[in-house]
Amino acid sequence: MNRDEHGRNAGPLTGFKVIEIESIGPGPFAAMMLADLGANVLRIARPTRQTVDTRNPVLGRSRAGTLPLNLKVPADVQRLLGLIARADALIEGFRPEVMERLGLGPEQCLQRNPKLVYGRVTGWGRSGPLAPTAGHDINYIALTGALHACGTEQSGPIAPLNLVGDFGGGGLMLAFGIVCALLEARTSGRGQIVDAAMTDGAAALMAMIFGLRAQGRWPAARAGNIVDGSAYFYTVYACADGWMAVGAIETEFRLKWLTLLGLGEEAASIMQADANDPEIRRRIAAVFKTRARAEWQRIFDGTDACVSPVLAMDEVLSHEQNAARATFSTVDGVLHPNPAPRFSRTPPAAPGSPGTAAAAAAQLGPWGLTRDDVI
Repeated sequence: MNRDEHGRNAGPLTGFKVIEIESIGPGPFAAMMLADLGANVLRIARPTRQTVDTRNPVLGRSRAGTLPLNLKVPADVQRLLGLIARADALIEGFRPEVMERLGLGPEQCLQRNPKLVYGRVTGWGRSGPLAPTAGHDINYIALTGALHACGTEQSGPIAPLNLVGDFGGGGLMLAFGIVCALLEARTSGRGQIVDAAMTDGAAALMAMIFGLRAQGRWPAARAGNIVDGSAYFYTVYACADGWMAVGAIETEFRLKWLTLLGLGEEAASIMQADANDPEIRRRIAAVFKTRARAEWQRIFDGTDACVSPVLAMDEVLSHEQNAARATFSTVDGVLHPNPAPRFSRTPPAAPGSPGTAAAAAAQLGPWGLTRDDVI
């Protein structure tokens, strides 16, 4: 693993110390993002049972280590409060009031460390009638309009994995909020609570779509919109052995696409027709079926037709664009997305296996811990 001259993770957040209370989904993702960019992240986990995300080799990367503590035991709570006194930020993802009942709520922690940034991520937020209830990504995005906007007339709403609520609206917003609060704390000398609700974050991610709706460019009914897969020029087509993604929104790109597709003589009439005309879609689908994905890729690569192969996860490493950018890497047989974004002067370390004993000591030293303390 690439490290700075002190054996710590490289990156623009080098020097910041973050405590991550074991959780699932957005909490580990926020911690991974901060750790990838150089923060010294110490994870606190239950001694006897860890979550599936704690054991996840990608979400769990780049930490200083995992310290087993039972937060229902007063002595372990006091030990954690001692670590909090050394920290710049804390991440927790429990339901409302759980940390308070453990004696680890914001009031107790900020008393111990007034500069602490206390990051909390929940699904519904910490207020409102749904705040104490359970839910998952699909429930959170259902209430923000995001789920309704995904899918076609035939399919109905389609869940976009759990990217919009858990990771984009939750984990990424939490990481962004923590960094903002850390910047402010450098000026004020005071910490604060960052309340990241996945419903709030998913709603924010819908900003452009709500803007289009206000302009009359996004009908209330499902489908018939520019980027929901309904338009013949913004969707996926099956080829002889796979799929191709088409995003030819602009007129000049659409003309290039239709011409390379072999429909140049029909392009004018196609482009004058309704974007949701099923006959046009069937005509184009029939053409795509005549060739293999690799053949279409050779035809469209390097052009402004806005056509790309739909790659499976086990194919992404070898694609020439991903290879040129080093978007992915393989470590101990595990495929990792590399840290993002990129920095010209303080590039983050590449993901990797645990470092040397000296590097581990450099990460754990600021916490007053040794390798014998962590698992």
